[in-house]
Amino acid sequence: MMTLKQFITSLKMVPVTTSWYLTEISEAKGRQDLYAKQSPQRLKALKEHALIESAVSSNRIEGVEVDQKRIGTIIFGKSLLHDRSEEEVRGYREALNLIHERGAELPITEDTCRKLHGLVRGDMWDAGKYKEKDSDIIEKRLDGTSNIRFRTVPAVKTGPFMKGLMDAWRECISEAKVPPLIAMAAFGLDFLCIHPFRDGNGRVARLLILLQCYHLGIEVGRYISLERLIEQNKERYYETLKLSSARWHEGRHDPWHYINFVCFILRSAYREFEERLGGMPQPRGEKTSLVREAIGGFTGNFSVADIQQKCPGVGVDMIRKVLKELRGQRALECLGRGRNARWHRTGN
Repeated sequence: MMTLKQFITSLKMVPVTTSWYLTEISEAKGRQDLYAKQSPQRLKALKEHALIESAVSSNRIEGVEVDQKRIGTIIFGKSLLHDRSEEEVRGYREALNLIHERGAELPITEDTCRKLHGLVRGDMWDAGKYKEKDSDIIEKRLDGTSNIRFRTVPAVKTGPFMKGLMDAWRECISEAKVPPLIAMAAFGLDFLCIHPFRDGNGRVARLLILLQCYHLGIEVGRYISLERLIEQNKERYYETLKLSSARWHEGRHDPWHYINFVCFILRSAYREFEERLGGMPQPRGEKTSLVREAIGGFTGNFSVADIQQKCPGVGVDMIRKVLKELRGQRALECLGRGRNARWHRTGN
C-alpha cells in the first residue's frame, strides 16, 4: 500500500536498470505467441515440468520439504498424503491449477487472496483468514540468536491496509498512473510488508505474481517456473526484500531493489523459455507448415526477413526451400534478386 500510494502521487522517473528490464520483457512478451505457435503440442511437457517445480520450490523456500520419490504422486496423484508438508505442496498445486485454468476471470481482490491462502494452507485452522495476532518477521543469526527484521502491519490494521492495497492496485491499472509491471512488483512488496496471514504470505505473494502476470498478458509462468527461479536466487530475494522494506511504514523506503528483482526473474524466465523451446526437437514437417502459415498471413509483398520475424527458430535455408517449392507451384512470385528480394503471393 505504501509503495503504490507513493507511486500514484509522485512517480516521475524510472531507474535506468528498471527501464532496461521493462524493454527486454516487453520484447520477449511480443515473441511469446510466435514461439508457442511453432509447436503447441511441445509445450505440454514444459507445462507439467513447471507445475512440479513451482509447487515444490515455493514451499521449499519456506522450509517445507517432501520426499523426492513421491513428488509425482503428490502433484498429479489422488492417493492419501503422508504428512502436513505433502498437504501443503498439493494445496499449492491446486492453487496453481486455479490460476492456470481461470486466471483471466480471477480478479485481484481480498477474496482472491484469501481463497489462494485457503488452498495453500489446506485444513489448517487459519486457512483463508487474516492473522489474529501481530506477527513480525524474525531474522535468525548463525550464533542462534535472533532479532526482529521487520515489524509487519498490526493484526487490527490488516483489514484496512489490505483494502487500501486493493484500491491502490485498481487505481494504478484503471488509470494507467504507473507502468503495469512496476505496479505489479510494488503490489507484491506492499503485500509482503502488510503480511496479512499468520503463515503462507510468501507463497500467496508468488501466486499473485503469476496471476497478475496473466492479467498483463505475460504467459511465461505457464511454461517456466517463476518459483524455481526465485528459489535459485533466494539469497538475492531476501536481501532485496530487506532493503526495500526498510522505512516502509513511513513511506520513505526504496522499493526499486525488490522491483528490479521481480523484473530480473521475469526476464530470466523468458530467456529460459526461448532457449528451451528453441532447443527442443521439432516433429517432421512442422517448420515447413509454420513458414507456409506465415506466408499465408501476408497481404502485400514480403521478404525472407519478414518471415524470420514470424518464425523464430526457423533457419534461412528452410525458409528459402519453402519459397522455392511455392514458386515452383506458381503460388509465389519473386520480385527481385539477392537476399533482400521481395516476394508476392500470386493467388494460385
